[in-house]
Amino acid sequence: MTHPNQNLCEELYFNSFYMEHVKSASNFAYYKCGDSDASLDLVQDAFSKIWENCSKIEFTKAKTYLFTTINNLFLNTVKHKKVVLQYAKESPYLDRNNQSPQYIMEEEEFKQKLQKAIALLTDAQREVFLLNRIEGKKYREIAELLDISQKAVEKRMSGALQTLREKIENI
Repeated sequence: MTHPNQNLCEELYFNSFYMEHVKSASNFAYYKCGDSDASLDLVQDAFSKIWENCSKIEFTKAKTYLFTTINNLFLNTVKHKKVVLQYAKESPYLDRNNQSPQYIMEEEEFKQKLQKAIALLTDAQREVFLLNRIEGKKYREIAELLDISQKAVEKRMSGALQTLREKIENI
């Protein structure tokens, strides 16, 4: 199996690590996002990060690093798309037949502005914003999940809300 002195910067060891974990990493990524193309991107990006940081990662902790990286990449890249779906679900559509075309058009424009504004947030801000607003997590839970202080979560959230307010009127 693996020896603790193996070094991920050596191609032979990296390749064997890749072959040993690519299938389970791919399954994990697919379960996270439900999209085979997106999951392939997540896995390849995660392995690239491991290769780039090979000198800083202990071989024995590489598998944990791999799965944590996939999860973080998922939160940063795929998750922000969910906010639009969530917003659409929670929108008070009620009876569309009785709503003016003007109202429906404005609602669609607002959703597009919101999506664009969320895309402009830094990865750190977007992650905190979505974990709080979409996943319903409290600042304390987010701090534990991301291994940062609650103050850092508050700062990121404050920055996210400020950016969103600047980009979208009427929030």
